[in-house]
Amino acid sequence: FMPSGKRGRFPVGTPVLDAARQLGVYVESVCGGRATCGRCQVEVQEGNFAKHKIVSSNDHISPKGAKEERYERVRGLPERRRLSCSAQILGDLVVDVPQDTVINAQTIRKDADTRVIARDSAIHMCYVEIEEPDMHNPSGDLDRLKIALMKDWGLNSLDFDFHLLPQVQGILRKGNWTATAAIHKDADSETARVISLWPGLKNEAYGLACDIGSTTIAMHLVSLLSGRVAASSGTSNPQIRFGEDLMSRVSYVMMNPDGREGMTVAVREAISGLVDKVCAEGNVQRNDILDSVFVGNPIMHHLFLGIDPTELGGAPFALAVSGAVHIKASDIGLKLNQGARLYLLPCIAGHVGADAAAVTLSEGPHRQDEMMLIVDVGTNAEIVLGNRQRVVAASSPTGPAFEGAEISGGQRAAPGAIERVRIDPDTLEPKYRVIGSELWSDEPDFLDSVQAT
Repeated sequence: FMPSGKRGRFPVGTPVLDAARQLGVYVESVCGGRATCGRCQVEVQEGNFAKHKIVSSNDHISPKGAKEERYERVRGLPERRRLSCSAQILGDLVVDVPQDTVINAQTIRKDADTRVIARDSAIHMCYVEIEEPDMHNPSGDLDRLKIALMKDWGLNSLDFDFHLLPQVQGILRKGNWTATAAIHKDADSETARVISLWPGLKNEAYGLACDIGSTTIAMHLVSLLSGRVAASSGTSNPQIRFGEDLMSRVSYVMMNPDGREGMTVAVREAISGLVDKVCAEGNVQRNDILDSVFVGNPIMHHLFLGIDPTELGGAPFALAVSGAVHIKASDIGLKLNQGARLYLLPCIAGHVGADAAAVTLSEGPHRQDEMMLIVDVGTNAEIVLGNRQRVVAASSPTGPAFEGAEISGGQRAAPGAIERVRIDPDTLEPKYRVIGSELWSDEPDFLDSVQAT
């Protein structure tokens, strides 16, 4: 069962729900196995899972029976989903338990870190008034727009995204010869480029900041004009059904020809779902998102871009691309503004990726004389140590201890799990807080609060 990694042997004909319960895998069922509640949905993963030494196939699970067919006909079942109370085991299976069906499902909380920073966006919103055409000035509308941007904003050299060319005349006339141009110009760009255009005044522009972790994906929606974090959200990385750690996902790609494509599609769909969530929370339209920045460890980085990560599965851990990646969001099917840009930070080397580069840039050990130690403990952990003289970094997998995958003592981020620890600097006495409770362990009523989670 994924993502827990729990496994066992069962007689042919055992209902999948019964197997899950015997192994302690939490699958919700409130109808007593009568196939009426639909809470016990699972998905069978197909392919050669070398780590588990099995081949999983939909042929290894029983066909849909009368109860399951009735439920699907009346209430509908998502593609590839089965009701575990009705589906029976006929052979080797890898079963994914979707997060929306899990009792005490993993808690994803990724709040933005508020700090004072110098806002220097690559996106600039430029309002201009354009001279109307007449018989004495036969220049094109695009040329006169360029002249207005040069006069008002000092933009002497401008390129335009191709998709804007058929829209320019209609936009200028709709705005009564006023328009707002979104200009993209970052430190690596030689020429400024108009990526979007609106009639009249447009004073909204947003960007995404996304960390693609091995286990969780976090996203912030940020105003590019004020720096305000408009919304934040997180979700489990659906790639976990292909393997709970990085090496098992690389192994899956090596053993299954369609493995890379499946993981790429899964993570991109999850990111698109997060965009929906932050847009809804922040009351923002996708068309107002003009820029995006992504980070992740090298394997997440490669899979997100659709790059085969096989070479990262063994020494010398060669990266397909280590430098920064500048593309349009539409190049990977991410539906934002048609001209929106997407930037991936560079990977450093081996398994030290763009996420380590991001935290290093944020915390700035290279900007101070004192030694700084940065520890990012996740499914894949990074340690960065240094000062302005020298910075070194290393990476190691730590996920199984924290995610409860394939070991007895691990603990996922579920209600009741410790989420925060503080140590008194004078007495060295620790106190902690758990998910689901706002009280610290040294406060009255802490135990009652924990039991209520």
